[in-house]
Amino acid sequence: MLKPKKTKPTLTTAQQLSALIKSARDILRKDKGLNGDVDRLPLLTWVMFLKFLDDLESVHEQEAELDAKTYQPIVESPYRWRDWAAREDGVTGEELLAFINQDETIRPDGQRGKGLFSYLRGLAGESEKGSQREVVANVFKGVQNRMVSGFLLRDIINKINGIHFNSSEEIHTLSHLYESMLREMRDAAGDSGEFYTPRPVVRFMVQVSDPKLGETLLDPACGTGGFLVEAYDHLLQQVTTPDDRRILQRETLSGQEAKPLPYMLVQMNLLLHGMEAPQIAYGNTLERRISEIGHSERVDVILTNPPFGGEEEAGIKANFPANMQTAETALLFLQLIMRKLRVAGFGAERGGRAAVVVPNGILFGDGVCATIKEELLKEFNLHTIVRLPQGVFAPYTDIPANLLFFQRGGSTETIWYYEQPLPEGRKKYSKTAPLQYEELESALNWWHNREETPQAWRVDFAGKRAAALVAAEPHWQRAETERTAALALGKQIREREQTISAAANGDKVTLQTQLRELKTRQQSHDANAKSAQSEGDALYWPIYNLDLKNPHAKAGLEHADPKDLIASMRSHETEVLRLLGEIETLVHEVEQ
Repeated sequence: MLKPKKTKPTLTTAQQLSALIKSARDILRKDKGLNGDVDRLPLLTWVMFLKFLDDLESVHEQEAELDAKTYQPIVESPYRWRDWAAREDGVTGEELLAFINQDETIRPDGQRGKGLFSYLRGLAGESEKGSQREVVANVFKGVQNRMVSGFLLRDIINKINGIHFNSSEEIHTLSHLYESMLREMRDAAGDSGEFYTPRPVVRFMVQVSDPKLGETLLDPACGTGGFLVEAYDHLLQQVTTPDDRRILQRETLSGQEAKPLPYMLVQMNLLLHGMEAPQIAYGNTLERRISEIGHSERVDVILTNPPFGGEEEAGIKANFPANMQTAETALLFLQLIMRKLRVAGFGAERGGRAAVVVPNGILFGDGVCATIKEELLKEFNLHTIVRLPQGVFAPYTDIPANLLFFQRGGSTETIWYYEQPLPEGRKKYSKTAPLQYEELESALNWWHNREETPQAWRVDFAGKRAAALVAAEPHWQRAETERTAALALGKQIREREQTISAAANGDKVTLQTQLRELKTRQQSHDANAKSAQSEGDALYWPIYNLDLKNPHAKAGLEHADPKDLIASMRSHETEVLRLLGEIETLVHEVEQ
């Protein structure tokens, strides 16, 4: 008796898309021109981007036809996906590679003209600034096709052609798949992972900043768009009318990204999550002279994790005030953020607010760093610092990071610190055991009901600053007195030098002796001024070291690893024995 055939279970949309993406990635692994996921995932992204764009244009064409309007396409024939990619038996092999890669080639329509990438990059010159054509041109400015097999590339195109970007269910599912691919790409990228912020940290920062519909929100170093996507989802819950939707889509979110790959990724990421025309500028945010940023360019909310550890060139540093110029990227971004926040009364009742990820070095940095923090604490209310445990940004860096929350308008009076604890029994977070959003629940609860706890404490910064000024002022006054005396002697020195040049030879010796005495006195006043200034500075500037330890924390010794303690004691013992040996040698030499 024949057994009935088993029917295969119907795959869900999520399963179908997951299988499709997996199949495409398996094909990519066969191509000799691609070196790991760092090459494979960007290639998959630009192919998906072109299919998405064509599906989007098809919808807009249909809408225009229903409204009896003429639709002006972003991409024209024969460069649309439907013209060269949609047919499974379409252009392939060397012919396909030539059409995509070469500046000029035989197109799929048989005519000679620009290659695909050359055409797409040229769209910027045919459109107004900020248009969708310019977005597409910027996306492909830094894109390269690294595949060497045109036949494998055709297989990839055929796979992606199975995704329907005009289906809301497929877009929703693909957005989640795409985010998982982004994480993999960032893991594979190594040094390029600077633009990745863990999702739990992003979500926490958005939740406590609580952007409202009608406010403007900016990420000036948006990377792949984590903050903008989370903010979009947060604001989407506030949409109740068509006008609300228009405000969210057109007037709320903006960002900027300097690197071609993340620029393409953020565009794709936002489009997949429902943004119709993402307002993402291309280029280095720091290229603008910050003194030129006016009220109309300021925003209500800034959420960002600016790159740190990098160095900017001299031309970029020149865009900042002379006393706050530095090559450190994070410090330049901090100044830009301060400048970009809205001033109360200019478009809003209250000043703008920011949530910024910074490395530990900014908290304790002195010199230019302290000068920047002085302005921050004088002109802004730095109300909260959340201290994150080690490993939150693994595997990219083990440098401890902090979240700064500040608002424009009024100086800082009290700073609240919250130290995020590690789970019981853990020494640090890692790539394989990352921070979970649920672990931030206690911080969320504390945020709205603040009180001192084993994890939270407050600092009376206004009191510290007042006390430091009282202590430093006498020294600074003495420095000013000494500088004034030195300047007065400078006038006498110049007069004496003129007298010497006009004096008879017999008088010059006496006058030159007097000149030397004046210069000695001037040098003494200068030295006294520097000394007094340093004494005053030593009492004042330490208040801008914000790297404060938790006063409720128990002494670390009892929690130290026994192996570490033994190693520490042995190293101290070795040092003591070395010093004793040197002393014995000296004693022996003296006795001889």
